Amino acid sequence: MENNTVFVLLAGGKSERMGVAKGLLKYKHTFWILEQLNSISKTAISEVFIGLGYNYQHYFDAIPWLEKAVENFVDFQGLKIKVIVNKNPEFGSFSTLQTVLKQLNSTKSVVLNPIDIPILNTSEFIKLISTNNEVVIPSYNGKKGHPIKMESSFWQNLTSIHLEDKDARLDFQLKKMNPIKISTIEVSDNSILTNLNTKKDWISFLNEGD
Repeated sequence: MENNTVFVLLAGGKSERMGVAKGLLKYKHTFWILEQLNSISKTAISEVFIGLGYNYQHYFDAIPWLEKAVENFVDFQGLKIKVIVNKNPEFGSFSTLQTVLKQLNSTKSVVLNPIDIPILNTSEFIKLISTNNEVVIPSYNGKKGHPIKMESSFWQNLTSIHLEDKDARLDFQLKKMNPIKISTIEVSDNSILTNLNTKKDWISFLNEGD
């Protein structure tokens, strides 16, 4: 299934509470970021842009091909992977998102997911990217989560917001939107609400998967 959608995986946070870069947590004999990419490879997505910031060198040391992906696309399980490093991660996750968006083809739709939230299951992921609206958000039992699909007509506006602006946050920008331009789809996968912020969260997540 061909589509005009790319995946943006944000992994630029400081990860102080976890104590290690979240994407480098060990998961089933691999790194969590590689498990995330493996999940994406099972969807219709063919291009993934990884936004790094804090700890970017840790990623390069652990997974050397990620550094090569800064200059050129690298193939991983059928995905074309490009890494973009945010040189000013102190401005927060929105700054990493903005850094990545500025490098994208302006005609592309974007599916956005933070590294600390598991990828939505494949069947409902397809439903998400097949839904047409400026923004599409999954919901579980009435609570919204990730990934979020954004059409270029919406995300292009994010690239011009000054990072020191009080509204330089994706959630604030979504709240300012006309509700009819946002579609919410109900899913059965409660992992869209997961936030792997601490070691306790990670241990609980691993135990649930056993």
